[in-house]
Amino acid sequence: MIRLGKFARFATADLDANWRSIDYCAIDVETTGLDLKDDEIISIGAAQIHMGRVKNENNFYREIRPRRLPSLPSVRIHGLRGIDLEAAAPIESAIPDFVAQVGGRVLIAHAAWIEYAFLKRHLRGAGLTFSKQMIDTAALARALGYAADINGREPSLESLARRIHLPIYAPHNALGDALTTAVVFLALATELEREQLAKGAAALSLRVLLETSARAAKH
Repeated sequence: MIRLGKFARFATADLDANWRSIDYCAIDVETTGLDLKDDEIISIGAAQIHMGRVKNENNFYREIRPRRLPSLPSVRIHGLRGIDLEAAAPIESAIPDFVAQVGGRVLIAHAAWIEYAFLKRHLRGAGLTFSKQMIDTAALARALGYAADINGREPSLESLARRIHLPIYAPHNALGDALTTAVVFLALATELEREQLAKGAAALSLRVLLETSARAAKH
């Protein structure tokens, strides 16, 4: 959740509303590595979900020029070389557009601690607050038993999508991974709702989604 003065609409969302009535935004960042001290964001992607459907328009992708060149191991993962990012703007220029894209929507990410850890410092620098209250698709997968056969480890986004027979959009591209995260979320939320209804419980709410994600999160 991003709060920015009067635009902090998430605080007024009905946590007990049916989950399909809520607007979401699946986000992903690609980085030069996972060292929070030295590594940097090099691209951000965001895909919107409205009324239980992934939107094909108004999605967000921005490449970011880092202070230091990406390492060879990271280039092998995301394919973004230093020369590819020379014309990109610094992250401070991308933050306002990112906020406009996700503001007022419930955020979703796969292994959400990564997005939270890397984005929060830049949002703080812009005077914004980034809440940990996000839905983590890796945590939802763990809650539904998809991590049991890998000793409880976090299922990768690609392996999870394949397991539940969903498309994979441009892996290790920030927008591609955001789109994959969005469709994975819809499938997992639908499965969680089916399980809940089978037990005679009420239809799935946003509150239950957030609580399920928080309980199963590893970070």
